[in-house]
Amino acid sequence: KLEHLVGDRFKERPADCQVDSHALMVRGGYIKYVANGIYSSYPPLKRVLKKLEQIMREEMDALDGQEVQFPVVMPASLWAESGRYESIGKELLRFTDRNGADMVLGMTHEEAAVQLVREYAGTYTKYPFMIYQIQTKFRDEARPRAGLIRVREFTMKDAYSFHTSQEDLDDYYEKCHKAYERIFARAGVPEVISVASDSGMMGGSVSHEFMLLTPIGDCGYKANREAAESILEPVENAPSQPLTKVHTPGMHTIEEVCTYLHADPKDSAKAVVYQTNNEDKYVVLFLRGDLEVNETKLTNFLGEEIHPAVITEECGLHAGFIGPANLSGDFTVLYDRSLEGRNNLCAGANETDYHYTGVDMQRDVPGAEYHDFAKVVEGGICPCCGKKSIHISRGIEVGNIFQLGKKYTEPMGMTYTDRDGKSRVPIMGCYGIGVGRLAAAVCEAHHDDYGPIWPKAIAPWQVHLCAVRADNEEVHAFADTLYNTLQEKGVEVIYDDRSVSAGVMFSDADLLGVPLRVIVSPRNLKNGVVELTARDKSFSATAPTADAADAILAKLAE
Repeated sequence: KLEHLVGDRFKERPADCQVDSHALMVRGGYIKYVANGIYSSYPPLKRVLKKLEQIMREEMDALDGQEVQFPVVMPASLWAESGRYESIGKELLRFTDRNGADMVLGMTHEEAAVQLVREYAGTYTKYPFMIYQIQTKFRDEARPRAGLIRVREFTMKDAYSFHTSQEDLDDYYEKCHKAYERIFARAGVPEVISVASDSGMMGGSVSHEFMLLTPIGDCGYKANREAAESILEPVENAPSQPLTKVHTPGMHTIEEVCTYLHADPKDSAKAVVYQTNNEDKYVVLFLRGDLEVNETKLTNFLGEEIHPAVITEECGLHAGFIGPANLSGDFTVLYDRSLEGRNNLCAGANETDYHYTGVDMQRDVPGAEYHDFAKVVEGGICPCCGKKSIHISRGIEVGNIFQLGKKYTEPMGMTYTDRDGKSRVPIMGCYGIGVGRLAAAVCEAHHDDYGPIWPKAIAPWQVHLCAVRADNEEVHAFADTLYNTLQEKGVEVIYDDRSVSAGVMFSDADLLGVPLRVIVSPRNLKNGVVELTARDKSFSATAPTADAADAILAKLAE
C-alpha cells in the first residue's frame, strides 16, 4: 500500500537539480542524497533497477554468459600487474588497510576478471567464454552531477569475454552489440544508438558507446565527439604574403589579435600548451584559431596523460605570443591538420607583444607533420559521405563495449596452450551498462512535467489503484477486493487507499509513473464502472465493475 511506502513525494522542484530526471527522482521518492555523487535508493527505484538487471541477465545468459561476482575492494598489486595503478589518476580511490597493504576500490574489473580465470583457461579447449557480474563500483569523479547520470558510486553490469582469435572476438562483439540493442529496446529506450568512441583508460582499438540522443547526420555516421574525425572544408589561399612582424601590445587572445589585425580567426594559428603528467615536458599544439583541442585525441597520440601548462619565464615560451614560425626550444611541437597547406596566417612571433602576419606553413614551418587534434565542429565534413552534414547532439552514455585485445591478458601473464602445444595470449572484450544511469536515462527520455512515464517492462508497479474517497465503505470494499484479485493474478499493484484528496492522490500517482491507473470512486461505482487511464495519456476508458480485473489484464496485455 502507498500509505506504507517508504519515502516522501512533493511538488516543488529542488533548486540544486539541473536535469529533469534528477528532480523527478528526488520529488518522487526514488533517491536520497548521501554525499557528493552518492545516493541511496528508495523502494520504487530499487524495483526499477531490479527489473533492468533481470533484462540484462536474460540477455547475457542468452549469449552463454556466466554470472560471477568480483570483490569491490582489491589489492593494489592486482592493478599494478596491468599497469593501471600508476596510469590512472585520482578517479581510482586508493587506500591502506589496517595491515598496511595498499588497496583500491574497484571502478572497473578487468584485472579481477583476468585474475579469476587465468589458471582455469590454460588450454584452447576452454575458449571462448564470457563471464559477467552486476556489481557496485566506485569512481571518484571530480564533478558528479545530474543525479544518477554521473555519480561516484554506481552499479554496473560488466561482462568480459575471452577468445583465441580476432575473428572469434569480432563475431562475439557483434553479438553483444545486438544484445545491447535488445536490452535498451526492452528497457523502453529503443532510440538509443551506438556511436564509435574513444577507448580511453580501458585500452583496446575498437569501442562503441550507446547514447541516448537525437538522430544525427545524413548518412548514418555517428561518433562520440572525442572520437569523431575532424574534417574541414579546404581553404583557397591567395598568393603568399611576406612574413611580417607586427607590434601587438597586450594582445594575448585570438579574439584580441584578430580584431586588432582585422583578421578572421579562421585565418590565424593559435597555440595551446600542455605539460605531460609524468615529466612535465611541454607540448605545444598549433591549430586553426577558431577550433578547440580535443584532449582525448592528443592524449592518445602522446600515449600519456597531460594537463594545462604552467608557462614560466624560464621555459622559453611567451604566453599569448607563441607561433609556429621561428619557434625554438625543448618542446614537443604538434600541428593540427587544419593548418596543413595554409598561408597568410596571423600567429604569435615568439616575442612578447609581437605577432606575425603572412605565415605560410609550408614555407615558414618546413617539415611539419599534421594530425587530427581538433574537436569536430557543427557543419563539418562527414568522413563517411563527404558532405557538410556533421550535427552535434548532446547525449547520455548508457553503455559501452570494447575490444581490449591483449591489453590486460598479456601484462598479467594469462596464457593458454594452443592445438600445436604453443603458448599463446588470449584476447578480451568487455561490455558495460550502468544500471542506475540507464534508469535515469529512461526517466529523462520519458517524462512530463508531473513525473516519470515508466515503460511497463521496468515500471516499479504495473497498476496504480486509486480508491478515491476511501472513507466510503462501498469504495473501500470494492477496491480491497480488486486489489486482492489482481495480486492473485500476478499483477504488481501499488494501492492508494489514503484519506487524502483526489489531487494529492493523482499527483503522487504521476510521480510514481505507473503505466496503468485504475480509479475507484463513488461516482464511478454509482455508474457501475471503474476508470482506466494510461500514465502517458494515450487512453482513458471505463470498464464494468464486474469485469474490472479482466479489463485491467487485457489493457496490460496491450
